[in-house]
Amino acid sequence: MTAINIFRCMFLLLVIAFVGRSTAERVNSSGGMVWSTARDEAGLAEDSGVVIGEQDQIDGGFSSLDGMLHWAIGNSDPATLKEAAQDSQKMSLDELQKRQLELKELVEKLKMPSDAKLMQIAVSDLNNSSLSLEDRHRALQELLILVEPIDNANDLSKSGGLKVVAGELSHSDSDTRKLAAWVLGTASQNNPFVQEQVLGTGALTTLIKMVNSSSTEEAVKALFAVSALIRNNVAGQDMFYAAHGYIMLQDVMRNESLDIKLRRKAVFLVGDLAECQVQNTEKSELPIFSDRVFLKSVVDLIAVLDLDLQEKALEAIKTLLQLKSVEPSVLRDFCGLEEALERMKLQLEESMADENKRDYAEDVESLRGEVELIFHGKLGRVISKKATPSALI
Repeated sequence: MTAINIFRCMFLLLVIAFVGRSTAERVNSSGGMVWSTARDEAGLAEDSGVVIGEQDQIDGGFSSLDGMLHWAIGNSDPATLKEAAQDSQKMSLDELQKRQLELKELVEKLKMPSDAKLMQIAVSDLNNSSLSLEDRHRALQELLILVEPIDNANDLSKSGGLKVVAGELSHSDSDTRKLAAWVLGTASQNNPFVQEQVLGTGALTTLIKMVNSSSTEEAVKALFAVSALIRNNVAGQDMFYAAHGYIMLQDVMRNESLDIKLRRKAVFLVGDLAECQVQNTEKSELPIFSDRVFLKSVVDLIAVLDLDLQEKALEAIKTLLQLKSVEPSVLRDFCGLEEALERMKLQLEESMADENKRDYAEDVESLRGEVELIFHGKLGRVISKKATPSALI
């Protein structure tokens, strides 16, 4: 058991002691218990667990009993909490107040370590070669929660902790690699400082290779981390292209046997990279955006019967059409975009006949029509430009 998990167990005991406090504040108009969890206090990382709001923490501990309670609830067994809640309903108000006083005394004796200390403990555990696989997973799961706040992610990076996590990408266990990629991706989201530090470890090349993993979850988390590392980061994108990451994206989009989640993430990243190219007009457009096979791998996705994937593919094509290097004639003649859009229109009409799919299908059809209009407009401009010299002769 990791040191962090020991703290969790201690706080679970405190939660059970504290669960009945201030019943009047937690009883709704119908007489039922109203539970406030960490999910109510803060957002969630992609597919991640509970996060602690910064307002609940102070250096060296929690600023309030509620802060401690939220942390403990988010890291405890729901069945145990439910049982404790039911027991608390049987207690009188005097008993509840007495329990609250007892808890305050316990809190004074037990000082919860700061986030910095908890991260230090987790990293120390990861550096322990004799640590069991289960405890290694626990340490990474704790870090996954702790790196949510940007300040924590920065602190972990400054202390060298993210370098230790990056080292876990080479572990022989798939779940360990998956969790390590998840932590790196979560810490890197919208955080240029951490992006730079993680890119400096050479983790990007490893993550690109991990997308080819036979484990779907490992591949998905690796692609999530790749996206988080290079989003709005020109240096990271240059490293991505140099490592032939675009070939990885092309292979994922073309492989019909892969999990649909992975293909969605791949085409979404293509759209994101194209958008970054559109915004950086002073930078020369990359050759991949004029590569016929790469463009066809994007266009072919709008034929896959998954509205979410089709929508993401349309968004990517819409952005690609804004690039000068993307030839509309290539999209028409080699990629078959015109026919694909027509077939998609018929398919969406069938989806709109289904009451459960109608609203979403109508939204996607609106986007499809917009892409078709832009595409035909760009084709028209090209034709007129080609016709002009002849007209002048």
